[in-house]
Amino acid sequence: MRDILRRLVAGEMTEDEAVAELRRMQLKELGGRARLDLGRYLRRGIPEVVLASGKTPAEAARLAIVMAKRQGQGLISRMSQAHQVALRDAAAREGADVIAYHSSARVVRAGFTPEPVEGKVAILTAGTSDVPVAEEARMVVDACGVQTRLEADLGVAGLHRFVAPLASALEWGADVVIVAAGMDGVLPGLVAGLIDAPVIGLPVSTGYGRGGAGEAALATMLQSCSPGLTVVNIDNGVGAGAAAVLIAARAAQGRRRGRSTATMASTIAPASTRPNSAAATPREKSAPPGTANTRPKASAAARMPASSHGKPRRRRP
Repeated sequence: MRDILRRLVAGEMTEDEAVAELRRMQLKELGGRARLDLGRYLRRGIPEVVLASGKTPAEAARLAIVMAKRQGQGLISRMSQAHQVALRDAAAREGADVIAYHSSARVVRAGFTPEPVEGKVAILTAGTSDVPVAEEARMVVDACGVQTRLEADLGVAGLHRFVAPLASALEWGADVVIVAAGMDGVLPGLVAGLIDAPVIGLPVSTGYGRGGAGEAALATMLQSCSPGLTVVNIDNGVGAGAAAVLIAARAAQGRRRGRSTATMASTIAPASTRPNSAAATPREKSAPPGTANTRPKASAAARMPASSHGKPRRRRP
């Protein structure tokens, strides 16, 4: 978009040509099989993510590479081993880098770095089996330039394990906390009842028996007694990451505004704050409480001649 604006300002294209180019940039069609929404990051601050499952390895890799070429990075999730091999091969041919997040990945164009945002997102998992979904959320957060921090294996089976990592995340200054949990899904509600930062519950399809596919974790989070807990769908790491980015970015925006206001106030404040030490001027003595002071001032009485009913007196001959 910046390149299009520069060309428009330089007179290298007309306004209609710039509008047409922006539309092509925002909606890219690939052989009638896929339409990439390349303008989503500009609209919402969250890039599009390619879902690898249901696509052939070659198709999924092609989509991610096209996004990386057009907007600097391409995100892809739910990859199989075959998807990962195809993605690495395609990225190597294009000279792009692949940043792996377990079964998810970012394809980054050479020299590209997301614009940094001063927000911070902490990610906690109840068990190590929840890490792949948590990594999916972390991928989205990293792609948006927000700082992330992940702590794993903090489940309620040993409550002593999560206290120190949670306190450390708060000291780090996390604006929002994502808590991924499978099995009974108790950890997000527990965390939400202890801290004042927003908490996003991410149910994971880990477990066994009845409710073992994430239904029990989802139901527990939805029925949590901790008010304010936000819950996404089962294994929806992309949704949890996107929600965390929006919260963290808005918190960072509020801090920037606060600093700007403080700077402006210090600029327009008087240079000296020394109190006024001049002696107080004597005040006219007031009448007793409840009594009106009807005595006219001497200067006013001297100017007004004696009168009767407001009329001047006649002088006697």
